[in-house]
Amino acid sequence: MIPENNNLDSVVDIKDLTFRYGSRVIVDKLSLTIPRGKVVAIMGGSGCGKTTLLNLIGGRIKPDSGTLLVDGQSVPDLSKSELFDLRKRMGMLFQTGALLTDLSLFENVAFPIREHTQLPEAILRKVVLMKLERVGLRGAWRLMPSELSGGMARRAALARAIALEPMMIMYDEPFTGLDPISKGVIAKLIKELNEVLGITSIVVSHDVADTCAISDYAYLMGEGRIIGEGLPSEVQQSKSEHVRQFMEGLPDGPVPYQYPAPDYVEDLLTGDAS
Repeated sequence: MIPENNNLDSVVDIKDLTFRYGSRVIVDKLSLTIPRGKVVAIMGGSGCGKTTLLNLIGGRIKPDSGTLLVDGQSVPDLSKSELFDLRKRMGMLFQTGALLTDLSLFENVAFPIREHTQLPEAILRKVVLMKLERVGLRGAWRLMPSELSGGMARRAALARAIALEPMMIMYDEPFTGLDPISKGVIAKLIKELNEVLGITSIVVSHDVADTCAISDYAYLMGEGRIIGEGLPSEVQQSKSEHVRQFMEGLPDGPVPYQYPAPDYVEDLLTGDAS
């Protein structure tokens, strides 16, 4: 079932959104809705515009045209102070974790709380330990980022992302570079946190199996556009050649294996590399 475009039932509403880097179109008249309280996947190959879309939702960059509402607010039209207030309600899990390397695990999670609240230290300590307990790392609070494995670092970053109890969390490639066990842990946490905290989750990924397993709805991007959407099972059974190529990992198809080039034999015979 396609999500209804209704501000009361959705956190993000995007209509005909276009964004360019110079003359290159990155997001091309894209429309989608993120239902409130759901885990929504945005999948697609590298370079299709997924991370750019997250940056647009977070207000880091502005679109060239179209509408982009987050919780009913037009993100491109917000003042700097209004945008900062909105961002306090939006958590972000970066692909690399992006932990502050000179701070302990405890201080990494405490950082946004110190920045945006006036909590007494005794209460702040309890809040940080509660967030770390939620991701299974309370016993590691003294460790530095350099002492964490890849999976632990991703979980620590997730604890920081939920520190201010956001209404929505955006995950940028949360499974990249993780072993199968760590992938399973992160997938379990995304689903559990969404249900327990009552938040909305946007999972940007090209990992088909893990992403579909935890998502309530899925969009598939290609060349800056939505080329498929539906329940994960529906997207996986799509007859679209574009969708099938990505979901099945086919090396050739609408996205060609060969980069555009002159005739092979002619190219070899000319001997011109200029």
